[in-house]
Amino acid sequence: MDTEVTFDDSGAVFNETPDPTMHSAPARHDTKAWKAQVWLSFGSAVALAGTGLAWLPGTGVDRAFMMMGYLFCVSTAFALAKFVRDNEGRRVDTPMWRLVVWGGFGFAVALTGWGLWEMDISPTYKAYLGVCWLFLISSVFTLAKTLRDAHEAALADAVAESRRNAQPQ
Repeated sequence: MDTEVTFDDSGAVFNETPDPTMHSAPARHDTKAWKAQVWLSFGSAVALAGTGLAWLPGTGVDRAFMMMGYLFCVSTAFALAKFVRDNEGRRVDTPMWRLVVWGGFGFAVALTGWGLWEMDISPTYKAYLGVCWLFLISSVFTLAKTLRDAHEAALADAVAESRRNAQPQ
């Protein structure tokens, strides 16, 4: 299936910020080692948090609340990472969307933190879940950046390839 890459008047692909090096230099690709480390980190964070939540002492409602909180934090962290990256060079989203994204992330973190703080479990278990939670959020931001970098490099490679094919031989 052929896909056409379109440019706006600024030279940006879709709504991305134009990169002056995109047309003159090859796209920068992350190493396989970096990609493996990012995925292992994210997988480890998910496994550690999941294990802690599965063995969480307390009621099923406690476990369900914390599971929802962790998932809420993960999804809003991905949304925030995308929002920040999309608006890096110039603002492309509305102020209301900015409020929704930042507010959603802040609400997810505050609500999950409050639930963890108020939960009637040992301080050691709270510390474990707290560290897992921070590890999970941190690894989400790193994974989101790595995936976005790979996407942008693939777009740059496609543009460069189409330009090479368009030049007379």
